[in-house]
Amino acid sequence: MTAIARAPRNELVAAHARAILRLGVPLVVGGLSLAGMSLVNTLMAGHYSSAALAAVAVGSSYYVMFMVLGSGMMMALSPLVAHAYGAGELSRVGEYTRQGAWIALGLTLLLLAGLGAARVALVGIGTDPGVVAGAVGYVRAIACGIPALLGFQALRYVSDGLGRTRPMMVISVAGLAVNVLGNWLLVYGRLGAPALGPVGCGAATALAQWLMFAAMLYHVRRHRAYRPYRIFSGLGRPQLRRIGEILRLGVPMSGSMVAESALFSAAGLMLGTLGATVVAAHQIALNYASFTFMVPWALHSATTIHVGHTLGRGERAAARLAGFTGIGLCTLLMLASALLLAVARAAVAGLYSGDPAVAGLAAELLLMVALFQLADGLQVGAMGALRGFKDARAPLAITIGAYWLVGFPIAWVFGLVRGGGPLAVWSGLTAGLVVAALALNLRYAALSRQAVTAGL
Repeated sequence: MTAIARAPRNELVAAHARAILRLGVPLVVGGLSLAGMSLVNTLMAGHYSSAALAAVAVGSSYYVMFMVLGSGMMMALSPLVAHAYGAGELSRVGEYTRQGAWIALGLTLLLLAGLGAARVALVGIGTDPGVVAGAVGYVRAIACGIPALLGFQALRYVSDGLGRTRPMMVISVAGLAVNVLGNWLLVYGRLGAPALGPVGCGAATALAQWLMFAAMLYHVRRHRAYRPYRIFSGLGRPQLRRIGEILRLGVPMSGSMVAESALFSAAGLMLGTLGATVVAAHQIALNYASFTFMVPWALHSATTIHVGHTLGRGERAAARLAGFTGIGLCTLLMLASALLLAVARAAVAGLYSGDPAVAGLAAELLLMVALFQLADGLQVGAMGALRGFKDARAPLAITIGAYWLVGFPIAWVFGLVRGGGPLAVWSGLTAGLVVAALALNLRYAALSRQAVTAGL
């Protein structure tokens, strides 16, 4: 048994919190750096022109659905590797990594095909014609980084599952720096580079993704800490058993992420029919929400890893408490963020755009962001704890029901059909998150209790 499992009861929560934070702090920095790429794209486009900001907003809404699909599949490697590591089964780590590479290859072809249909999709849903060209250019440019993104995600989730979260942090910070420089050069045409506007945003991010993949690949190949797992002993042929394990967890995990991200993307596409000002304000609110969400999301991942390690050692009661500790940490962080945003939302909106109409509407939407952040912390914390137990199918059903049977109808009916506009659309998003948070926490309480009882 570990020191945590043997500790007196009044020390258990603090011990779990320290373990999660030790894993999570590098993930927070790395996650904020990854989210910072989208933030930089939005800021650079917003100061280039309102039309460029609208193009990045719509293009991002389309791109993110495919990006999340691929990233969600790769994320399954983290709990699988964490369980194998906790159980001391080192050979399985290398097997999961190599079979994850085969899955990444197949996903690359699928995602590139979907991203290639951006123009048809955007025109088909009635996107403002003045926005379509820039949005399609952004999607095509950023799509060039998809193979590198999936490769980076596969390697970083393996490293995360082993408890080695710092490499992801260092490489992501470097990637953000490349993205900032690339935007400065390619959006505005500095130092003789062409001024590409929104296309430059996508190209800069794709370049950063390729450099991040190369850095992560070099690190995993060269660092002695990864040698016991024989990750690069040969790609070999696809192994249906291991691929099946990854897919059984990865498909519903990816589906849950897509269900949520697609809801926000659908909101952006719906609002794309209301003109550039509304789209730009929505993008500001969504971008800020996504950026701050990376903090609890990182702790969600740390919770998954810590719970997976603990379960791999067979300590079910300790794993249950670890999950609740992670949920509490995520919720407290989002509560602090909501209080800060409620006070400073006008200043935040002003950072994104100098257009008074855009900034004013964005400040109103940011108040809605503050309202749903508490529910967001509860739901992402519970999701991380459930993934640590390798539970993915029930969360998928919960998120689909909450987001698409509750959130989307409210957003559509009250936002567009009844003319409530962007505030009503965001009310629908908030309602979906509240329902998901309640249901996921009830699921975790029941599942973890059952696991402890079964192990007695």
